[in-house]
Amino acid sequence: MPLIETDVPQFPTPAVYPKADAAEFEDRLVRTRSAMARAGLTHLVVYGDREHSANLAWLTGFDPRFEEALLILRLGSTPLVVVGTECESYLPISPLFRAGRLRSERFEPFSLLGISRDNSRALEDILRDEAVEAESRVGCVGWKYYSAGEHLDIPSFLADTVRGIARHVVNATAIFQHPGTGLRTFCSATEIAAFEYTNIVASNGMRSLIAAIAPGMTDYALAEHMGFNGLPHSCHWTVKTGPKRISLASASGNVVERGQPLSANIGLAGANCCRCAWVAVGEGEGGAPAGYVEQFVEPYVAAMGEWFARFRLGAIGGETDSRMRELLPADVFHVKLNPGHLIHLDEWVSTPFYPRSEIELHSGMAIQSDVIPSHPVFVSTRMEDTFVLADADLRGELERLYPDCLARCIARRDFMRSVLGFQVADEVLPLSNLPGVIQPYLLAPEKVVALPK
Repeated sequence: MPLIETDVPQFPTPAVYPKADAAEFEDRLVRTRSAMARAGLTHLVVYGDREHSANLAWLTGFDPRFEEALLILRLGSTPLVVVGTECESYLPISPLFRAGRLRSERFEPFSLLGISRDNSRALEDILRDEAVEAESRVGCVGWKYYSAGEHLDIPSFLADTVRGIARHVVNATAIFQHPGTGLRTFCSATEIAAFEYTNIVASNGMRSLIAAIAPGMTDYALAEHMGFNGLPHSCHWTVKTGPKRISLASASGNVVERGQPLSANIGLAGANCCRCAWVAVGEGEGGAPAGYVEQFVEPYVAAMGEWFARFRLGAIGGETDSRMRELLPADVFHVKLNPGHLIHLDEWVSTPFYPRSEIELHSGMAIQSDVIPSHPVFVSTRMEDTFVLADADLRGELERLYPDCLARCIARRDFMRSVLGFQVADEVLPLSNLPGVIQPYLLAPEKVVALPK
C-alpha cells in the first residue's frame, strides 16, 4: 500500500453559512406532530440546556445559553418555549419566534442561581394551561433514550412535575435520534449545506494545525491554528501530545516533541474532524515506531476501504459492524466504540453500526467515518470526517438550492476514487476537505496513504 504525495482538494469557507428559514422549521414541526400521532402521544416536552440542546434547536432554531429550557408541543397548537431570564433576549435567534409561530414564557427557576424567582408561574400551572392532564399521553425528550421506555432523560424536577399530572409519560427521544427512523437522521438540503460549511471550517483548521506542527512548541500555541470562527462547538476541541497525553483532553501546556504521537479534533455543528499520527518524517530513530505504517496504518486503511465500499443506501448496519470487527481484530486494533456513527448539531446522535443491527442506511444520514483503533505501541491512526448519504432526489434538491456545495462534494468524491483508491458510491457526499486522508507522519504532511490500484 503506497505512501503518495498529492495535493488534497482544498476549498475556502463559503461566504454564507446556510440557515433554515421559518418554513423549514414549520415543516419539522409538522413531521414531529405526525411522529407524535403515530406514537399515540398528545404532548411532547423537549428539554434543552447548553450541553444537550440539539433536539430543541432542531425544532426551533433556539439553543439555550447558560440556562435550561423546555418546549411544550401539543397537537393542534402553536408550541410554547419556556425559558429562564437570560434566554428571553436570545429568543429572536429562532426563525419561528421571529415569525410569531413560537410562543414563550419565562420560568424563573430555569434562571441562574441568585436571580429572582418570584415573578413566574409554577411549572405545573404552565403544563396544565397547555392541556396536560391526567389522561394526556406525554413524551419526554432530552438527549438519550433507553431500552426501558419509562426511564426519562430530563431533570427529575421536570419529570416529577409531568408525572404528577399525567399517568402516561414515556421517553420519546427516539422520535428524533433513533438511527433508522429518527427525524434528525433525514437531513435536508439546507442542513447538508450548513454541515458542509462547518466541515470546511473544521478540516481547514485541521490542515492549518498540521502545517504548523513544530517540535518545541506548546499545544497551546498549536491550538491557535485551529481556525475558530465563532460557530458553536458540537464537542470540546482537543490537542493531545507527549508521553503524558490524556484521551479527550484539551490543550494543557504539553510540548510537541519529535517521535511522539499527536492527536486533535475540531468539532462544530455537523462536523468533527479528528486526526492522530506521529510527530515525525518517517520511522526509526526520532520517528514513529518501526512497523507503524506497514503493520498498523495500512491494515486500517484497507479496512476503511471496505467501510466506504459498504457505505451505500440500503446497507445493513450490523453487517458493516461485523465485517469491521473481522478486519480489525480486537487483540491488535482495540476498536472500543462503534465503527461509525450519526452526527448532527450534536457530535453523536446514535449509530446504525452495532452487533446484529438491522438498521438500513437511508438517504439524509450524516455519518462520521469514526473507526478508532488503539495500540500500546503504535497508539492510533484516524480519518474521522463527515459523509452524507443522499439519493438522486436529495442530490437534485441540493443542486437546485446549493449547486456549489454539491460540486465541491463531487470533487472530493472523485479525489477519493481516483487518487486514494476508495470505492465510493455516487450517493456519498464527502463534506470535509480531508476526505479519507491519512497523513501518518505529521512532519511530512504531503505524504498520504492510498489503496493500491
